[in-house]
Amino acid sequence: MGRPYSLDLRERVVDAAAATSRRRAAARFGVGIATAIRWAAAVEATGTVAARPQGRPRTSKLDSHEAFLRGLIAEKPDLTLEAMRARLLAEHDLKVGLGTLWAFLDARDLTYKKRQPMPPSRNGRT
Repeated sequence: MGRPYSLDLRERVVDAAAATSRRRAAARFGVGIATAIRWAAAVEATGTVAARPQGRPRTSKLDSHEAFLRGLIAEKPDLTLEAMRARLLAEHDLKVGLGTLWAFLDARDLTYKKRQPMPPSRNGRT
């Protein structure tokens, strides 16, 4: 998917279209005729020519279960992802992958780095 035209270019095309014609403004700035016509019509209708947001909205099937997951973490901060998956399946009948669960928690800064159990070091922390 291409990037949208800059707001500066959009405004210059609309200003030129108001002074001359939409087709001449399109030719002058090297944009499509239909594009210049749409931009000028958008300014007449809404007063702005800003680009619409690109891409899909980022949602997760875990959004509605965020409070439940935060409660699990508050109850036991070092709970594993596998244990969270098991609780989600048992209590909410929701099956999710490890990657989905991790990405959801990471986006909300709810990750916890676990240390491997090993004997204490004489030299320092391990």
